[in-house]
Amino acid sequence: MSLLDGLTKSLVSVYASQLSLREQEEVIAALEVLANDKKYNKFQNFFPDTGEYKRELYKKHLNFFRAGASYRERGFIAANRVGKSEAGAYETVCHATGMYPEWWEGKRFNKPTMIWVGGDTATTCRDIIQKKLLGEIGDFGSGMLPKDTIHETKTRRNVPDAIETIRVKHLSGGISTIVIKTYEQGRATWQGTEVDCVWIDEECPADVYGEALIRTMTTNGTVFLTFTPLSGLTDLVINFLENSQETDVKYPKFVTNVTWDDVPHLSSKDKEELLAATPPNLRDARSKGEPTVGAGRIYPLSIEEITCDDFQIPKYWRKAYAMDVGWNNTAAIWGAWDEQNDIMYITSEHKLGEAQPVIHASAIKARGDWMKGVIDPASRGRSQKDGEQLFKLYKDEGLKIIPAMNAVDAGIYEVWQRLSTSRLKFFKSCTMLQKEFNLYHRDEKGKIVKKNDHLLDCLRYLVLSDKNIWGFQPAPGNQQKVVNIDQYMRACV
Repeated sequence: MSLLDGLTKSLVSVYASQLSLREQEEVIAALEVLANDKKYNKFQNFFPDTGEYKRELYKKHLNFFRAGASYRERGFIAANRVGKSEAGAYETVCHATGMYPEWWEGKRFNKPTMIWVGGDTATTCRDIIQKKLLGEIGDFGSGMLPKDTIHETKTRRNVPDAIETIRVKHLSGGISTIVIKTYEQGRATWQGTEVDCVWIDEECPADVYGEALIRTMTTNGTVFLTFTPLSGLTDLVINFLENSQETDVKYPKFVTNVTWDDVPHLSSKDKEELLAATPPNLRDARSKGEPTVGAGRIYPLSIEEITCDDFQIPKYWRKAYAMDVGWNNTAAIWGAWDEQNDIMYITSEHKLGEAQPVIHASAIKARGDWMKGVIDPASRGRSQKDGEQLFKLYKDEGLKIIPAMNAVDAGIYEVWQRLSTSRLKFFKSCTMLQKEFNLYHRDEKGKIVKKNDHLLDCLRYLVLSDKNIWGFQPAPGNQQKVVNIDQYMRACV
């Protein structure tokens, strides 16, 4: 079949009677040149300025590229079919050829590069990564690498049609090298030479990732992953989520999450059909890029099940807060209790590291200095500065606090009972709490992994707190003690 598609043939047919034979041949030749240019210059036509799928509609993809200028490690943890491998291939081609588009704000190399690209097995590398970069077998140049930039390729042993090494022409006049490696080869095969760039497509073992990262240390290189977290909360996933740009770690990693709703090329019908064909336990991973619910999750519920839109809290609902303290992180959450329906709402959050008690106390009092709270009982014996006890420091700052009940298993049970019966809800604005919720898990020995759980500790303290801690906001113009809703309503009148 000709490279002309049906539409092109129809147009030529309509005007055929108005053109001479020579003119028809010239038109067809010109159209075939355009078709070849589109086919063999996919890179140049990607992320266009205009059109149905114009660049500005893929904001998260662009943010991922841009972050390469500031972050050495990046994770594109995303749903299926959102273009994550295409994004990985696009950036790889940029670094291999030096052909950065005018709009590019990410990492740049001004010389030929050594690039490693990793996939699961030799077969999947051939069928996915190789195809994304080179195109169809027998038609190299129809992938992301422009045909005229492919200098030579070297085949892989024992795997038909598989390519192991791609030599690419760089704008500087030199030659870049792309080596396609597999995880099945093991950590040892990822040792050795210095590398400028590593693209990991689909999740790899943590030890393989560690070796890949080491390869870029002396080159000021970049490492980026593009994958759907189908294996759940693995060590690699947890490492990225717990050390993302939104945390206060010293060397954060950039993480972007792309869902089906973030891209224009998937229609509502596409999403419905894809979701219907996906097993329920994998739907969040495949549609939202969220780690699948694994055996290690302590609260195996989706965020949608436990969150609600923020709303104005009635003044006659009881309110309280809980604190977890320390130098690296001090956290607090605020709750409102609808006694009539016995539903607790988590309405606000605070989490900040390396700040003095006066800073945290100010943030807490700003939510209502009349409110009582519970605090991590270890604060009575924990030192933050000059041996002073944090409990006393916060009391001196004017906080109305008592030690919390820190029965871990009992607290987890009570939280679970409320969550599973829709009697505990998080405001959607409490995003840090939601992230901790998704990461909260037990290790293979059944022990709770004590990382990034400060707000969840507060949640336990609050749910287990005595009812007397939950108080009513003083009625306007009336500071009398209020002990129940009826008294509060009478005071307001």
